[in-house]
Amino acid sequence: MTMTRRDFLSASAGLAVMPVFGGRAGAAPLPREADIVVIGAGAAGIAAARRVMAANRKVIVVEAASQIGGRCQTDTTTFEVPFDRGARWMHNPETNPMIKLARSAGLEIITAPSGQKIRIGRRNARAGETEEFLAALVRANRAIDEASRRFDVSCASVLPKDLGDWAGTTEFVLGANFAGKDLKDLSVVDKIRAQDRNTAIACRQGLGTLITKLGEQVPLALSTPANRISWGSRDVAVETPSGKIVARAAVVTVSSNVLTAGNIKFTPDIPKRTLDAAAKLSLGSFDRIALQMPGNPLGLARDDIIIEQSNSTRTALLYANMGSSSLCSIDVAGSFGRDLSAQGEKAMIAFAVEWLTKLYGSEVAAAVKKSSATRWNAAPFALGAMSAAGPGAQASRKVLTEPFGCMYLAGEATHETLWGTIDGAWESGERAAEAALRRIGALRDPEPAAPPPKQRRRAPQPKAAMPSSQFN
Repeated sequence: MTMTRRDFLSASAGLAVMPVFGGRAGAAPLPREADIVVIGAGAAGIAAARRVMAANRKVIVVEAASQIGGRCQTDTTTFEVPFDRGARWMHNPETNPMIKLARSAGLEIITAPSGQKIRIGRRNARAGETEEFLAALVRANRAIDEASRRFDVSCASVLPKDLGDWAGTTEFVLGANFAGKDLKDLSVVDKIRAQDRNTAIACRQGLGTLITKLGEQVPLALSTPANRISWGSRDVAVETPSGKIVARAAVVTVSSNVLTAGNIKFTPDIPKRTLDAAAKLSLGSFDRIALQMPGNPLGLARDDIIIEQSNSTRTALLYANMGSSSLCSIDVAGSFGRDLSAQGEKAMIAFAVEWLTKLYGSEVAAAVKKSSATRWNAAPFALGAMSAAGPGAQASRKVLTEPFGCMYLAGEATHETLWGTIDGAWESGERAAEAALRRIGALRDPEPAAPPPKQRRRAPQPKAAMPSSQFN
């Protein structure tokens, strides 16, 4: 039986290209001064830079990696179709500015697949079994919502104890697949506060392609890590291998794991309150194993999404025949995904083949012609997938929005409701840039708005199994 998205949810610019500075052969010399310097050229960094440019202020973005995108990376060479190695989905098309920007840039926007299937052994779930799973999702989500009204504990600690054969699948769908962390490591408040992500939108050319396109306007220094940031109340100095940049404010968009790893030295140190908050929002694990299997040996339709009935979280999600191609993505996440990724790409591919063989038969191994796997936990400029608050840590997101000196943090970890998404990263970049612009006098403070009328809290809506977070 195929579950429609309705079933699942009811249960659960045209500026000229700017120069590239520093860090690469033939690049122009790195500017020594700017109004605002941005650290990181992912979605948050590009959004921040574009906002500063719109205010007619001088900005420079320094990026440690050799390409734009951060955790949005599209592989356009390994397979015959674009393959998003990181973020795959955008959400909320009615309000998301990125979708309008994508269309303006000539990119094709498509909606997510409309249905998902459950596999039980080597057969599809029957209608009654699917209904049992949907009921399990409803009960689990209701328990998490009710707990979040009283205290902030782990999602796992409040789950119903009688989910039976669907316990492992429910935990995978609501935990690892949603946030990159197991439910025992996920705050009930953070999960419930996650803004509805009911409508998922993709870019046919890939989200990495989209961020790169949007960054074409931005003064950018690739392969230029920020080694040290010296900050005060009036200015900031960013030291890189290509020289020093002095600015009146800085927007720092590195991941929470990079921030706490100490890869960037701060003088003086980052306030302990800020660093502690980042540590409580550590990144979950989410990786993709891509298998090219010509001839459709699994007998699935275009863009089919498959999960399995599992008695543990040692499971995965299959996104088959992507864009009518022979490419299939097997997504692994949470503690199992982290352990598997640590074993290396060969072990990850072996698991994917073993998992598909269990579900579809022994012909799978011979059908694989090309493969690739991501390992985001080992990526030095990311060190993981998406942020997820542990029990008691949801308030840390607001802490990360508090400036220190002339420093402003941005990135999906700083968004209280769209954490884990490219949407949240983009909004956070714009928010931080506007705060920095106000500090340097480039924007006036808006008139205080009248408080909105109080609204009744809605009944809990189970979060979508897929897609949901930015990596799904």
